[in-house]
Amino acid sequence: MISIFKQFESFIGKDKNKFRKAILLSIFESMLGISKIIAIYLILQGIIENRLNMSLILQAFLIMAIAIIISIALKAKSSMLQTEVGYDVAARKRMDIGEHLKYVPMGYFSKKSLGQITSIATNSCNNVQEVATLVMMYFTTGLVEALIMTIFLLKFNLGIGFVSIAALIYFFIIINIINKIGENLSERKLQVDSRLVEKTLEYIQGMQIVKSFNLRRDTNSEYIKEIENSKKINTNMEKAFIPWMFILSFGIRLLAVLIVYLSIRNFIFGKMLNYESIVLIIAAFLLFAKLETAGSFVALFKLLKFTMNQINEVEEIPVMDIDGQNIKPNNYDICFENVDFAYQDELVINDVSFKIKENTTTAIIGPSGGGKTTITKLLARFWDVDSGKITLGDRNIKDYKLDALWDNISVVFQDVYLFNDTVANNIKFGSPNKTREEVIEAAKKAHCYEFIMNMEKGFDTIIGEGGASVSGGEAQRISFARAIMKDAPIIILDEATANIDPENENLVQDAIEELTRKKTVIMIAHRLKTVKSADQILVLNKGKIEAKGTHEELMKRDGIYRDFVNMREKTIGWKIES
Repeated sequence: MISIFKQFESFIGKDKNKFRKAILLSIFESMLGISKIIAIYLILQGIIENRLNMSLILQAFLIMAIAIIISIALKAKSSMLQTEVGYDVAARKRMDIGEHLKYVPMGYFSKKSLGQITSIATNSCNNVQEVATLVMMYFTTGLVEALIMTIFLLKFNLGIGFVSIAALIYFFIIINIINKIGENLSERKLQVDSRLVEKTLEYIQGMQIVKSFNLRRDTNSEYIKEIENSKKINTNMEKAFIPWMFILSFGIRLLAVLIVYLSIRNFIFGKMLNYESIVLIIAAFLLFAKLETAGSFVALFKLLKFTMNQINEVEEIPVMDIDGQNIKPNNYDICFENVDFAYQDELVINDVSFKIKENTTTAIIGPSGGGKTTITKLLARFWDVDSGKITLGDRNIKDYKLDALWDNISVVFQDVYLFNDTVANNIKFGSPNKTREEVIEAAKKAHCYEFIMNMEKGFDTIIGEGGASVSGGEAQRISFARAIMKDAPIIILDEATANIDPENENLVQDAIEELTRKKTVIMIAHRLKTVKSADQILVLNKGKIEAKGTHEELMKRDGIYRDFVNMREKTIGWKIES
């Protein structure tokens, strides 16, 4: 139990002092509960000894009133502090996870399911936000209040005090059993939650297939299975905990009855005054009420422990080397030197070497699966090379801090992702401090100003998640506006025009020209009009560069490039369109 408290304090970090203050205020509130008992004691004593007067009534009333007023103030303050800690820690952990994952190699996201990551960022952080501080707060204060009340009972009567101690011992025995039961069930619950989120996301993302094949509810067996597993584990947890919670509650109340019996017995045999007996009975029931309150949260301790472990595991994922320097390159020449890279033991890039001079355009073409996209991702350090090196401005890209390297690169992907935010915020996503005027200028250069202004709220229109409320061509032009806004010296176009319809093609080409003016450009392209104007063409096949040169130079040679241009019917996994 103590280990979980220590882990929790370490987990909440800078908020631990605020949380300690919340607990301390709650303990002070508990101590005021004794003041209420003292007031009751004075009134009962006055009634039974026939010396009740206005002075005694006023004295008891003031004690009670002051205790209640201060208790309300302390309760409000401690509850607010506890709530603030929960929300602050959850918000900070989500931000920390997002920031940490930014520096994790892309291979991690291939091995880990989106559902697991999403579950940690949502369910696990939500447990911290709404459950963790509540559990810690009520358990700690309930236990401390019970200890204070036990000391109070010992002061009045040793026999009754020893029964209270027995109640505490009984309480710890039962909660230890409950904790052991929760050890396995809590871990399994978090695993089931992750799989359920994964299958839910998979179902929603595949909604187009679900509709097109008219899949019925009972045909999605995996999704239904995870729903059933979630229902089963939650039901099993309740079934496992309820009997022991009953045993805890029954045992505590039985001991409370014993204290009532002892109090009455002491009064009958003249060992205790009647009003003392009544006060002890009241105090005993307050004691056991606090123990029951503390016990009701015990079942959540192991869940909290595994939740913290899950979040910590994400934050401990090894990141790529980020201990580089804030280097500003002398030039934007790019050089690959004998680069090898394997993905899951499969060699994808094999001894690749080439140079790109700054302010030139290099087109990379070749069959699907040949390693084209991998080359651009190695340059951006989404992954690190296995051997060889990549240099920017005559410095190994590993010498750069990742942020410093990324400041020099803008990437426009084939599959554009727009966030569920305003058009303006999507455009300035990588440049949050840009003004509205700069956003509008970038939109005009990317030829998306007109359709944006035709939207209901213009630049303040909320785009659906993933760009669901705009067409593919419109989303692509917004992504070009985003890249124009960043104004990085190196532009990577990863098949950015592959899915553009003819209606938008000219506008997108104009946007590309605006984006790439006076830039170092690397493009993966299939269209002849895009490729033939490049300063350099790299033909990549099976992870190796088979040829490089200009369009004219490559057309003069026998080889894959000329074959692909002249004989489209023999294309292997890719094509060039004129």
